[in-house]
Amino acid sequence: MSNIFLDHETLFSKPGPKNTDAVLKIVNLRARELEIGKVLVPSTTGRTALNAREVLDLGIKIISVTHAMGFLRPDFQEMSNEARHKLESKGITVLTCQHAFAGVGRAIRNKLSTYQVDEIIAYTLRIFGQGTKVAIELALMAADAGLVRTDEDVISLGGTGKGVDTALVVQPTNSFNFFDVKVKEIICKSSII
Repeated sequence: MSNIFLDHETLFSKPGPKNTDAVLKIVNLRARELEIGKVLVPSTTGRTALNAREVLDLGIKIISVTHAMGFLRPDFQEMSNEARHKLESKGITVLTCQHAFAGVGRAIRNKLSTYQVDEIIAYTLRIFGQGTKVAIELALMAADAGLVRTDEDVISLGGTGKGVDTALVVQPTNSFNFFDVKVKEIICKSSII
């Protein structure tokens, strides 16, 4: 199956990093059309955020959201200090904080083998694809950190594994107001395998 292009929406036939370049080009065009000035990019190593800086107009503010400290193992950050400094030298803001859907609830699951509301929400959003869950989570995290306003639209990206395969126009909210988040447009996403 080939990619499907609708008016402003693209459905990729398969998820994954091979869609990254196309997503970034589509996002750049849509950000221009909608006059959106901020794009949220998941990036654990910095590569996807650097790719975004190469493709997106210089007037677009990029906020790179990393995995939380200790995500893979205690006291370890996947994004190296060198990568963080490189991103920051290119004007990219780097956000490292607790994941909106994987905080204390995950500790309860790990210790007591029972799921909490935050992880149930994450699993529910994954019905629409991993990238959709990630994009919504980034919007909450960036709002909680004060990097985006709750009265402005942003484009939030997500991916399945590495790179990005999903882009949403989102009006963010703080995580404690989760049910007020508004997904205004699905710019592109992948089929679910």
